[in-house]
Amino acid sequence: MDARALKIEAARTALTHVESGMRLGIGSGSTAEEFVRLLAERVAGGLAIIGVPTSERTAKLCRETGVPLTTLDETPELDLTIDGADEFDPGLVLIKGGGGALLREKIVAAASKRMIVIADDSKQVDTLGRFPLPIEVNPFGLRATEIAIRRVADSLALSGPITLRMTKDAPFVTDGGHFILDASFGRIPDPRALSTGLHSVPGVVEHGLFIGLAQMAVVAGTDGARTILARQ
Repeated sequence: MDARALKIEAARTALTHVESGMRLGIGSGSTAEEFVRLLAERVAGGLAIIGVPTSERTAKLCRETGVPLTTLDETPELDLTIDGADEFDPGLVLIKGGGGALLREKIVAAASKRMIVIADDSKQVDTLGRFPLPIEVNPFGLRATEIAIRRVADSLALSGPITLRMTKDAPFVTDGGHFILDASFGRIPDPRALSTGLHSVPGVVEHGLFIGLAQMAVVAGTDGARTILARQ
């Protein structure tokens, strides 16, 4: 199967966990978009759900395909979030934010009773860090924030470039109006320590380490889809 077929397979399997009446967090990214298209088919067939999108792009696709939406203010407690990941380890600690929606994705996931990750098997790693870690930051004091992030990294013996994400000749701007620094650390042996350190930096709005949020991953490979449960 090609890459898109793997994403569709993972999305189709995850959709079996969606029940009528659910309040559903709907993720962002290419795999999540395949899930939205499949979900729309089920909605057209009578599945009754209400969704909270994690990005403006996802919201637009939901509206175009007929998936009914609400907001997190209107529906602050969700039953299930289904979202993709840029990388995940055996404990289902994730790196997310490659598409720039990590803040909203984390808020929605944290408001949900359960989170299911959908991905192809190329996203599974033994140790996080192959994919650069997105760090959402306030534009004010950008250089000072970058220096503070570097100090946190140095304290954990993490090295590698930290670069401002760009769109053509201008900084990439998230749906929340923030910038993103991509940290290419290579390996992150202690995600919890890095999470704590990054949260101590005032200019950091949020980071792409999702710890303790996902309970299950549906991973598609050439032999089909398999389920991985988070370690207890």
